[in-house]
Amino acid sequence: MAQLIGVYRADAGFFATLRQGIGRLFGSHACWLSHLTHSPHKPTARWKSLEKSIEQEFGHTFALVYRNRRTPEQQAASAGREPCILIDDGQGHLSMIVDWNDLELAGGDVERFERILRSKLLMY
Repeated sequence: MAQLIGVYRADAGFFATLRQGIGRLFGSHACWLSHLTHSPHKPTARWKSLEKSIEQEFGHTFALVYRNRRTPEQQAASAGREPCILIDDGQGHLSMIVDWNDLELAGGDVERFERILRSKLLMY
């Protein structure tokens, strides 16, 4: 079973979260993944629904990590290209399946992102 790993273009921690919140208020927070997953401080119902449907249809679970909380393998696969979605094939091989361009194209719309993600998973 593969795992999808969403990597935020943001760091975890109190001050980082405060900066992100302020950036969101003024429209300067440029993490397209967080625009999909959170509204403003908790996961959206639509995102949770997407996670469930991807797991039911493809058998892939979702994990979300902050830039400063990645494993060394996740960092090697995504460094400098955040936000993105990685796929771990279950044997430790990581590949980027959705890049920041795809996330920006989704524009914070979970339905649009879902179409992009499903097309990538079908080709994987």
